[in-house]
Amino acid sequence: MSTALAPIRKPSTPESVVIIGGGLAGLFCALKLAPKAVTVLAAAPIGRGASSAWAQAGIAAAVGPGDTVDSHVSDTIVAGDGIVDEQVINMMASEASDRIHDLLEFGVPFDRDLEGKLAVSREAAHSQSRIVRVKGDMAGRAIMEALVSAVRQTPSIRVLEGYVVEDLIVEHGQVTGVVAREEAGGGEALKRVEGSHVVMATGGVGHLYQVTTNPTEARGGGIGMAARAGARLADMEFVQFHPTAINVGKDPAPLATEALRGHGATLHNGAGERFMLGLHKDAELAPRDVVARGIFAEVAAGRGAFLDCRTAVHDFAAEFPTVFGYCQAAGIDPVTEMIPVIPAAHYFMGGVWTDLDGRSSLPGFWACGECTSTGAHGANRLASNSLLEAVVFAARIADALKTELGSDAPAGWQDGSEASSEYLTENDHPNMARLRETMSAHLGVMRDGEGMRAALGEILELARDSHSVRFDNVITTAKLIAVSALNRLESRGGHFRTDYPDEDPDWKRRTLITLDQADAIIPELLES
Repeated sequence: MSTALAPIRKPSTPESVVIIGGGLAGLFCALKLAPKAVTVLAAAPIGRGASSAWAQAGIAAAVGPGDTVDSHVSDTIVAGDGIVDEQVINMMASEASDRIHDLLEFGVPFDRDLEGKLAVSREAAHSQSRIVRVKGDMAGRAIMEALVSAVRQTPSIRVLEGYVVEDLIVEHGQVTGVVAREEAGGGEALKRVEGSHVVMATGGVGHLYQVTTNPTEARGGGIGMAARAGARLADMEFVQFHPTAINVGKDPAPLATEALRGHGATLHNGAGERFMLGLHKDAELAPRDVVARGIFAEVAAGRGAFLDCRTAVHDFAAEFPTVFGYCQAAGIDPVTEMIPVIPAAHYFMGGVWTDLDGRSSLPGFWACGECTSTGAHGANRLASNSLLEAVVFAARIADALKTELGSDAPAGWQDGSEASSEYLTENDHPNMARLRETMSAHLGVMRDGEGMRAALGEILELARDSHSVRFDNVITTAKLIAVSALNRLESRGGHFRTDYPDEDPDWKRRTLITLDQADAIIPELLES
């Protein structure tokens, strides 16, 4: 890792935290660390370029009448297909209520019922109504707006926008900072940002696929960067595809929230058949991987798939304004027409391995949010557990770091902030477009050994022809997904192999891997 760069505003105190990422996990961690000194680096203005802001449904928490933490845990374990870390999900579900109240204190306007209690809704694979929402489908946006406002007003948080982190600085086995490329104002200078601890909150991998609900920034670069620095990864084969992206050819694809099916919306093919009835006892409320495969099969067969909300939603514009707006923009009236849908890369269960407090395998390096694999989701994330995981682990990292940090942020710490008013989304380089096509063709909703070996060969060729350090990080993540998927000889959760369609008890476990280990087994995988 590069260490010869001049530092950017070397902290006046050696005890400061560098947070990579301006989404929910990164901002919540920064706020919970106050009044300790924090520097947040974000490629886009904070709150933008983050999947958190696009989350429609809300946060899962056992706060409704009749619901229990044990029930939440049980539902998560079932959805996770046998490999959820029960210690992790017990902790996470137990702390959910406290984190909801933290968000309320930061100004998040969660929906309430007529008695003033938090209103909750139900989603697929939940046995109870436990999704805390904002105006039906605006939770992600409302949460991010509240946190961005709080961060801007917190003196201990310095925000540097327009900085893309490309490398971790590792000195004597300890992560001591990052190398970032400044892109604000058209600059391309490399900067060294130092801190006594680094927290990664860089999001997921959706943009590795041609059809995704994620923003362009969700390319898995942070995960690849961590792998290149030597961090341990976990469960890299498990990619979750949201069943009901709106199929109107947009990139990213707009999302028709799962809450619509929770309200009674049904799925039909072009012939009018309600195809999920024959695939799972819970039909449209089956786990996401089951519904995604059902829709994928209908689309692949040329029959198409459509979400019928016409009788399920009483006042669409008021109850689901985000989805209603997406449909209107595409020329669809969901009140009178069915919505065409398609599975889209949505959430990554794999990522940087962490312990219960968000520590990675590298000293000084922590991680939270979608870039991690904590064991909370197993092979298939339960709906709305993602935002919960982000805030729970962000808070636990903050609590752990506060015991290691001494003095608070010095006066004027926030004065070094740089707010970016201009932000241009990067267009796909031809190599990136080629990678996305490869991932979708061979490492998507349904996979097989022959296709995945072809994909791995293509990924290795793209790696040899890499055009930037940033692409090195992205292609590293793609390689680790391919290696892990080829190595798991069964189907489980979000990983479905047509050549190994059944679960294998010998694979009822999480998988751990490093980049060196992946490189060592690639020749064997390509020959098998």
